[in-house]
Amino acid sequence: MENIDNMAKNSLESLSRDNLTEKGKKKLRREIICGAAAIACLIVGLLFGRMFPNRPVVPALLYTVGFLIEGVPVMVAAVKGIITRNLTNAMEILVAIAILACYFTQDLILAVLIPLILNAVHLLEERSIMGGRDVIEGLKRMRQNTAVLLDGEQEITVDATTLKAGQRILVKPGTGIPIDGKVISGESNIDQKSLTGEPQPFPVKAGDPVYAGTVNIDGKLVVEVEKEYVDTSFSKILKLLEESENISVPESRLIDRFMQYYIPFALAVAAAVALITADISKAIAILVVSCPCGQMLVSSAPMIAALSVATKHGILIKNSKFIEELTEIDAVVFDKTGTLTVGDLSLTECIPYGEADRETLLRTAASVACASNHPVSRAVCAAAEGMEYSRDIAVKELSGKGMEGQPADGAELLRFGNRDWMIACGVEIPEDFAAEANGSVSMVARGNRLLGALCFNDTVRPEAASGIEMLRALGVEEAVMLTGDRERAAKVICEEVGIDTLHAQLLPQDKMDRLCALKENRAVLAVGDGINDALALREADVGIAMGAMGSDLAIQSADIALMNNNLHNIPFAIRLARRTRSIVYQNLALSMAISVFMITLSAFGVISALAGSVLHNCGAFAVLLNSSRILKIKD
Repeated sequence: MENIDNMAKNSLESLSRDNLTEKGKKKLRREIICGAAAIACLIVGLLFGRMFPNRPVVPALLYTVGFLIEGVPVMVAAVKGIITRNLTNAMEILVAIAILACYFTQDLILAVLIPLILNAVHLLEERSIMGGRDVIEGLKRMRQNTAVLLDGEQEITVDATTLKAGQRILVKPGTGIPIDGKVISGESNIDQKSLTGEPQPFPVKAGDPVYAGTVNIDGKLVVEVEKEYVDTSFSKILKLLEESENISVPESRLIDRFMQYYIPFALAVAAAVALITADISKAIAILVVSCPCGQMLVSSAPMIAALSVATKHGILIKNSKFIEELTEIDAVVFDKTGTLTVGDLSLTECIPYGEADRETLLRTAASVACASNHPVSRAVCAAAEGMEYSRDIAVKELSGKGMEGQPADGAELLRFGNRDWMIACGVEIPEDFAAEANGSVSMVARGNRLLGALCFNDTVRPEAASGIEMLRALGVEEAVMLTGDRERAAKVICEEVGIDTLHAQLLPQDKMDRLCALKENRAVLAVGDGINDALALREADVGIAMGAMGSDLAIQSADIALMNNNLHNIPFAIRLARRTRSIVYQNLALSMAISVFMITLSAFGVISALAGSVLHNCGAFAVLLNSSRILKIKD
């Protein structure tokens, strides 16, 4: 028994690269020990039978022990499957009947060999499946588990799980970043490939965000913790990736319905063959080869492969819409700022009104904009850098409208936002004021007095036009832009990238209403930044959040999240979904054909029960091999 235990330990060490969980290791060790014990019983029984042919009782007892060691777990699983009607135990139900038939027909050696060989082959099968999880396990290994905490002048190495928001850590060159935070001092390049799929390092400086799971390449950084270890984007992404492996796609539900008829069919064929041929061995062979290993992997194996490919491209798949809906998309709805454009607005023109001058206009706008992270607000603050402006203001941000701030001294309310909202607030704006301005225009007012307008322009993403062209090649018939910006500014972007339909100056609720109207006749994919577009992302047939790294709302609201801002990943995701669906259907046909073929050969005595215990896995390996073709999908 000591040798058997050592064998289990050695086997576990050889499997260590598969990163088994502790529970998985215990299960695997138990299976190896039981298998070794059953083999020992079988070998000793055979040797004893050869040496003492007139004493058959001892070999029979040894074979019975081996049968109990390997067969009891199978029969327990079969009984549970029958009671709970759990179709994942279909294999155990058929095998349990087969080995019981072997035992009661005195074919004791076969009663031990069938479950023994099945478990050995399934171990290899499991390792093949585990190979598809290498990406997730690789991401886990990239997670930094320790951090250098700055406590005054001291540097203390601590467990990353103990870090609290507000603490400061030192990130040295070549080390991983353990948490989500903000750079306080230092400059460096960050390898964000694990999250975004982008091979190029990302430069950071003071004030820039950094994320757990990325690597500091060449500079020393002091980082302030913003999220605790369990709340980092990286931790949430890993959790979602693990959950994605259990996505139940429509084809897997089809298999569940099929299995309700498959098991009675296999039993009926075995019984019919036994009655017609009076050969129980053929019936046992049918039960063994009919084990639905391939059918159980029809959808799970392609999904694991697709998950692996998607993760390498920075695409986070959350649910079965990846196959159910994404493959049928014929209309795409885009937000403008941060989606079709880079989102880095710059102030291009100041248009004072009345007695106000440029400096007054900028100071007033910056006083309320400094409290917001909106791209327009950041552009104002960048333009007003170096100016003196009031920061002692209670600011209120109104989504899709603008911002208003009440100075502490009780002076008039300051407003910075779109024209319609200003007019609704009682600000008088001449109809022709700033009508010819290029770009996105925001008004500035003190009380009900207009001070002027600020004009902003954004840069179109270099891949936007080609990305939309790729979508058209995939069957997308209509590209729509829903934006809160002015129609004049948005129309320029539409013409540049090839958008068919434009709806401008929309509030978040308006965006959702327009999307619902489009859904009446089309299958709609919505693409946005995951914050202002959360309602639209949830309402669309499929929602894709751009640049989801660091955005909890993006991950929560979308069905698919792009950890980078590459629009080419959208047509890539559609091609990946279509290939995955195609592979699932191929697997379905392949596994069914192999099962029918094996059952037919067993019925005519071509395949024995012992051979069937190995050959029945042909369907599973064929499915795994076919599914692996997904890994070869290129950009």
